[in-house]
Amino acid sequence: METKKNKAVLSITYNAPVVLTFALLALIVLFVNQMTKGAANHQFFSVYRSRLSVAWFIRLFCYVLGHSSFAHFAGNMTLFLLLGPILEEKYGSKNLLEMIAITAVVSGIINMIFFPHIALLGASGIVFMMIILVSSSGLSKGKIPLTMILVAVIYLGSEVYSAIFAKDNISQFAHIVGGVCGALFAFAYERLGIKKN
Repeated sequence: METKKNKAVLSITYNAPVVLTFALLALIVLFVNQMTKGAANHQFFSVYRSRLSVAWFIRLFCYVLGHSSFAHFAGNMTLFLLLGPILEEKYGSKNLLEMIAITAVVSGIINMIFFPHIALLGASGIVFMMIILVSSSGLSKGKIPLTMILVAVIYLGSEVYSAIFAKDNISQFAHIVGGVCGALFAFAYERLGIKKN
């Protein structure tokens, strides 16, 4: 009599719904923007000072989905897809989505106030928030991980330096704001004991 052996079946799981959905939407936006020759990013997926309107509110939340090129998209999404699932597992999907939205809105509003003639787009600020948040793993009462300090000094320090001395099209300001948001989220979640959600 033959017995059937249980074979291990590999399956692909949608393990981090917020992270994967964000990355997929950003990829779709990239293709739409290319098809519209930049019109989609200008209208809906970059944030800049303008009159209040429905489009203004859409831009305030959705500019993080817009990217200027595939290289820009790939640079952001590589780290986003690496760090995001770790944070989604630790904090929960709802909490991570809230952190992404808060970071996007804070960066967008501050950009409009201080840089009214510069259009901001891309997930760089979100990625920097994630870098600081991941490096704060192990944060507990009265103890700050050395890794968090080193990451903050290296990443945020280099961004401050670039903001002062570099003449490029990268918004170091958004990176700095994202990093500060990450540090604040880390302390808030540990101090307040917010549950995974």
